[in-house]
Amino acid sequence: MDVYGLIGNPVEHSLSPPMHEAAYDALGMDARYVTFEPDADDGAAAVEAAATLGVAGLNVTVPFKRDVLSAVEADDLAAEVGAVNTVDYAADPPRGYNTDVSGVRRAFDHHGVEREGAAAVVVGAGGAGRAAAFALAEDAVSLHVANRTASRADSLATAIRSALPDDRDTPTAVSAGGLDSLAERVPDADLLVNATTVGMESDETPVPAEHLHEDLAVLDAVYAPLETRLLREAADAGATTIDGAWMLLYQGVEAFERWTGEDAPIDAMNEAIRTELR
Repeated sequence: MDVYGLIGNPVEHSLSPPMHEAAYDALGMDARYVTFEPDADDGAAAVEAAATLGVAGLNVTVPFKRDVLSAVEADDLAAEVGAVNTVDYAADPPRGYNTDVSGVRRAFDHHGVEREGAAAVVVGAGGAGRAAAFALAEDAVSLHVANRTASRADSLATAIRSALPDDRDTPTAVSAGGLDSLAERVPDADLLVNATTVGMESDETPVPAEHLHEDLAVLDAVYAPLETRLLREAADAGATTIDGAWMLLYQGVEAFERWTGEDAPIDAMNEAIRTELR
């Protein structure tokens, strides 16, 4: 039996176990998905210990995504983002990836939203914000990062500029600011990602409704509730809305395929997530 799992603190409400177990059942795989909840300062040690236990693959969630960088050989994208959320123990040393980037891209793609040449705005500069910004930067004509602490947005914008190729015909214009900058940026944006926890189990939104419009596609990384206030107000404005369960699904799909080499049973994984959320 192959064992895969998740480390985080806390992990008791994670939807990754039912999502991955549904994939194993759909493909008839002899595998299990378990959770580990180490102390907040033991993330790197837990990743190393999992190898000793014979774990084949590991997902990583808060607060360990940055800590794990020191315990694995991160691929170029994970190193640029500065966070690892998937570890593959088939490699020696264990290889670290950031599949949140794929989660953002594929969530937009699934809904038929064009990313190339778009003007994108990302709210948040934490782990999810970094993944969302890197996911959109290469294809966007412009990318603006807004964060409550503007200096963190500036730092992320600088990292993105450094990571983008110098020889592009049309370089992405990367900017940053505080949350007050949303009033200027969102009305002209094509893509908007909320990568903060604002709206998680509360009727709050990081983006005032008056800035939303019908030419916008809005992805909210929050998935509890599935319809956040941001998505509700975006729908009222005529925008395309994408709930956070799609990002969760597609980051899990890439992790599954990296670990197993099999095509993920996406429908089964999606149904498992939404059944749990219902």
